[in-house]
Amino acid sequence: MKQHENKENNTWNAAQASLEPFTGNFALDLERVRKEIGHNSDVHFREFQIGGTGICAAIIFVDGLSDKELIDKHIMKSLMMSFSENHHQEPSIVQGAVSKEYIKNQVLTIGEVTEARHAKELASKILTGSTALLMDGVQNALILGTTKGKSRNMEEPSSEPLVRGPRLGFTESLRDNTALLRQQGGNSNLSILKFQVGERSKKELVIAYIKDLADPALVEEVRERIKKINIDDVPESGYVEQLIEDNYLSPFPQVQNTERPDRVYSALMEGRVAILLDGTPFALIVPVSLSMMLHSPEDYYDRWIPSFLIRLLRYFAAIISLFGPSLYISFVSFHQGLIPTKLALSIMGTREGVPFPAIIEALIMEVSIEILREGGLRLPRPIGPAMGIVGGLVIGEAAVQAGIISPIMVIVVALTAISSFAVPQYSAGISFRMLRFVAMFFAAVYGLYGVVLFFLFLCSHLVRLKSFGVPFITPVVPYRVSDWKDLMIRMPLVKMRRFRKAIQKKDSMRKG
Repeated sequence: MKQHENKENNTWNAAQASLEPFTGNFALDLERVRKEIGHNSDVHFREFQIGGTGICAAIIFVDGLSDKELIDKHIMKSLMMSFSENHHQEPSIVQGAVSKEYIKNQVLTIGEVTEARHAKELASKILTGSTALLMDGVQNALILGTTKGKSRNMEEPSSEPLVRGPRLGFTESLRDNTALLRQQGGNSNLSILKFQVGERSKKELVIAYIKDLADPALVEEVRERIKKINIDDVPESGYVEQLIEDNYLSPFPQVQNTERPDRVYSALMEGRVAILLDGTPFALIVPVSLSMMLHSPEDYYDRWIPSFLIRLLRYFAAIISLFGPSLYISFVSFHQGLIPTKLALSIMGTREGVPFPAIIEALIMEVSIEILREGGLRLPRPIGPAMGIVGGLVIGEAAVQAGIISPIMVIVVALTAISSFAVPQYSAGISFRMLRFVAMFFAAVYGLYGVVLFFLFLCSHLVRLKSFGVPFITPVVPYRVSDWKDLMIRMPLVKMRRFRKAIQKKDSMRKG
């Protein structure tokens, strides 16, 4: 018991020591840093003397995260050689002390220089790629921007392919991603605010918005929700999405995720706010509406007539994806009289000998399709799509030949699966797939009345749902005729000169 208490006391004392301010005593300060992160084999401590002054100093960096060439040329060389040639001209070097301002402003040839006051703060900066500089007689440590993160090349987003549009997508580097946003338009009003999230593992997060377009209340709400994030580690933006959404019990995502810089910038130009996290290519957009989940950036790159027709087709596909199997179950099980006679006879003929009711038949096929879809995602990319297609054909044909499933059910399930692929937002597609099963159970119990009841429940939920204070089904509720120009249809750009009023509260007129 005493050993356990002693261990806890030692841990507490070590934590307190790491938060004590640096003293300017080189040996003591360096020892504190060693106790904090010196046990890591990839953390390098390089002790030296500044020029010919005899003043002790040390740099600390992580191998692989820091740019060694930058450290050698712009830190070590400046402090050991260039400083040695010029230090006698510096009046602040008196009795073995050196001026921190002189080092920052006239010696170090590096762009990013900040300060750390204690070992805990210093350690978090070092472990993200910066280099720390400790000097005898200087109280605070200098943090030098030498980060050299590993990132892949910018490629077209695989989750949001387009026929026509930009081919660049976000990467895992936050700096590259913010630079991509800057390149979209060179807008001086584009504001980017930096935060840190994660209690144990710190990560950089930024929120971006157009200063003269975004509602200040919306920006403040996003900031407050980001500040309230209390979690040890935030490995991906999906964690942020789940922690800041309005209703975590809703099947619908209230935050849009995307890999496309053009989609993010278009949202910013509507007065929305974007959230970008270091280490992930997926940016978040708030607030969102249901219609945004069914829109594609390509809708605005093509002429309005094909875009209008394709968008209508996409909405129709979403309805089939949600209600296709449930309508089949309700008609076959309860309302055969509503089916045309010849079609009813044909359906009954194909179902002859099938031992299961329509709901069990639909569940067998729908669950099989979902398993094939998930299996295709987890397999290596070259064979994943082939496995999904071949597996679906083989299972469907075998089930029909065995008399377990009727051919008409295979057609209904295949049409439903294909329609679900037309939903451009993957997270919205998952929502429709989940709700499809709920609709099927309603139809199996009450028939068409159950489908209508499910639809009313769904509408009631959507009307109450909000995303950062904005109704999720805007502009349907609240009703605004002018905003319907870009809802289920897409009018010519010359007719869409106003931003959506539910989002934009300042400059409501589009330019151009």
